[in-house]
Amino acid sequence: MPTKSELRKTLRAARKAHVEALPDAIRGLLFHRPPAPLLARIPQEAVIGLYHAGPWEAPAAAYARFFRDAGHVLALPFFADRDAPMTFRHHTDPYTQDDLEVGPFGVLQPAADADLLVPEILFVPLVGFTATGARLGQGGGHYDRWLAEHAPALAVGLAWDAQACDALPTESHDVALGAVVTPTRIYGNL
Repeated sequence: MPTKSELRKTLRAARKAHVEALPDAIRGLLFHRPPAPLLARIPQEAVIGLYHAGPWEAPAAAYARFFRDAGHVLALPFFADRDAPMTFRHHTDPYTQDDLEVGPFGVLQPAADADLLVPEILFVPLVGFTATGARLGQGGGHYDRWLAEHAPALAVGLAWDAQACDALPTESHDVALGAVVTPTRIYGNL
């Protein structure tokens, strides 16, 4: 089996090619609203943790707007610096994103004075996944450490179908996801 580093390189290239091949009109329709089986698992007024997607990652912005409009409190990852542990802070406006600033990894994040939150439901970006919830992340281990310390009610990966893998190398610190949502199906037990 290839190493995690080799898999990340291959899967990032496949993800990029997949996204670039999608017509803009189709891409805009995907990940627009969480699927009904997933919504059935989310308690009212739960704190929802999301992420600000990079150009080839499965987008989470429409989910943020959906959950905000449904009365949920939103949280995004926050890093005080590149060596700091990941925490989550309140994201107040998914429409304008005026409450976000560029963090130490070049990704938009809430300001340092935003309220610290602990998501009950967490949507997780990924590079690759399996049908059983194994996840290959960016390689920093931020989500695995956070998930090991906080154990939300449900951790859900958002991914393109091209990111599915038959198997992934896993280590003892890797935390499996409860479900993965792609444009064509839901993996996991919802």
